[in-house]
Amino acid sequence: MADGDSAVATPAEVPTRQRVERRLDALVDDNRFTIAVVFPTIGAIMLLASAEGLLPEPLSFNPYLVLFGVAIMRLPLIAGVAPLLTRKAGFGLLALCAYTYGIELVGVSTGYPYGHFEYGVDLGPMIADAIPAALPLFFLPLVLNAYLLCLLLLGESARNAVFRVPAVIAAVVGMDLILDPGAVAIGFWSYDAGGLYYGVPWLNYAGWVLSATVAVLLFDYAFDRAGLLARVNACPFMLDDLVSFVILWGFVNVFYGNWVPAALAVGYGAALWRVDRFDFPER
Repeated sequence: MADGDSAVATPAEVPTRQRVERRLDALVDDNRFTIAVVFPTIGAIMLLASAEGLLPEPLSFNPYLVLFGVAIMRLPLIAGVAPLLTRKAGFGLLALCAYTYGIELVGVSTGYPYGHFEYGVDLGPMIADAIPAALPLFFLPLVLNAYLLCLLLLGESARNAVFRVPAVIAAVVGMDLILDPGAVAIGFWSYDAGGLYYGVPWLNYAGWVLSATVAVLLFDYAFDRAGLLARVNACPFMLDDLVSFVILWGFVNVFYGNWVPAALAVGYGAALWRVDRFDFPER
């Protein structure tokens, strides 16, 4: 290159993957408030209206609207992780998807490890008429959000698996202590034996400890922690999916008077505030 020539690559010289990643980053960044606040708020209202019989049949618990809304709310996490996807990471995610399907099939067939339960509404196409095909879209982001939040909260302690792994497992189970009561209240699923904790049996949470442990270990294997931490520090919207989770399920639990799950949702909101993730600058 001659002296004085620009060292900045032209668009044609930038690999296609990087161009797509940059466009996705820009799309999410330009629409953060809509994705992280407006969508979960509307979603909560529609779920509650469906549960209370206030929506007409085509709209009530419409599985495609549910999946569309979930997919939109997952965009910040998808955009955040995209630059970190290597073959090893892809293999780890595929292994975790396989585990998610397998353990759920075992669960609906035997009642272990989550307790006997059945789905009360259609959550999209089903596998073997038993579990939603979109199950990884529901489960994996919960674990990854918990993982990223713990990396930020733990600081230097996150380097040590003795602190990191139990903290992330606890964070995942805590999120289910918010999710399951709300999901039972609106009729997403129900447990045959019920449970003292808002209709959810404690066995369910033992199952979540198991699945969270498997998922955390797979994330540890699949992703470079230094890369994840650098990306989440540099990407202000990467935890916006967790913001959506807090708003949606916090709203649902407050509506039904599930005060412990609602308080836990506030706690996760406080954790997000502490790591400066409730920051939607005006444009």
